[in-house]
Amino acid sequence: MTTENPATGSARDPLAFLAPLVSTLITLPMGFLALFYAGMSPMQCDSCGTEASNRFDASFGSAFPVFLVGLAVVLALLLTSWGLAWEQRNRGKRALFALAAPAMVVFDVIVFYAFVDWP
Repeated sequence: MTTENPATGSARDPLAFLAPLVSTLITLPMGFLALFYAGMSPMQCDSCGTEASNRFDASFGSAFPVFLVGLAVVLALLLTSWGLAWEQRNRGKRALFALAAPAMVVFDVIVFYAFVDWP
């Protein structure tokens, strides 16, 4: 049973919630784990010498805010996938945003680990 939206002329998608739901169930745990490991990473340099510790602290100080902005982008992708109108014409866009969210978590982690000067 599909209902026609008189404003746009597009039929409602009965499975519109599926892609955002699956993406949310995958992305949120990934994001929380990434945030946990990124937040715990300064402990890796507890036993470093002064010079290595200073380099690590300086690079971590700039990398962590970039990481947090990346997680904000992930949240924006998830909210966009949920917020698109639940019409059949948006099915592809919704799936694209839903797939981009977990991929962005992986990309965010890669960027974070590339920015930090690890000892």
